[in-house]
Amino acid sequence: KRPLRSLQIPRAEKPDEKRVEMLEETQKDKADAAPIGSGGTAPMGDFWDPAAFTREADPNQVRRYREAELTHGRVAMLGALGFLVQENFAPLFGGNIEGPAIYHFQEISKVAPSFWYPVFLAIAIAEVGRAKLGWEDPASGSLWGLKPSYEPGNLGFDPLGLYPKDDSSAVQMKNKELNNGRLAMIALAGFIAQELVDGKQLFN
Repeated sequence: KRPLRSLQIPRAEKPDEKRVEMLEETQKDKADAAPIGSGGTAPMGDFWDPAAFTREADPNQVRRYREAELTHGRVAMLGALGFLVQENFAPLFGGNIEGPAIYHFQEISKVAPSFWYPVFLAIAIAEVGRAKLGWEDPASGSLWGLKPSYEPGNLGFDPLGLYPKDDSSAVQMKNKELNNGRLAMIALAGFIAQELVDGKQLFN
């Protein structure tokens, strides 16, 4: 009689291991398919999405996520800087705007009620210009679609000529902007939370 061959019983994969494997494959596919061009920096890898927001997203939706991330990151960088400057140097309105920055909107409205109208108008003009540059016409295209030729965040605004000419340096600058924007969003949330809790200026 021939000896029986030893049977190799395959090890059953745990649900968590299978989910992690699928997530890694999904992230790699998204990194290859989504034309966002940057954002993957060490130690997070080429495409960092721990909450799997992009698992069911198509390439256009991934581009919209990047557009939103860049926009909010830029606003947060300006906001964080504004918190620090306004609480320590406020020459406008006779220097009467004081206290935590989270209440400066109300304080300015009391001193100069019409001040915000031109500000809101300027924001509206900028947003309409951004929409025309990067977004499809909802009457003829997708309601939430970005133009295929539009690179998320690239508004052509570089008055100081700082944007690098070579591709490698350009990717590095994009990654720096993304990482600083991400940090600024977290920092600004911390600023607001701290002042809401203690009712004091950041460094007082």
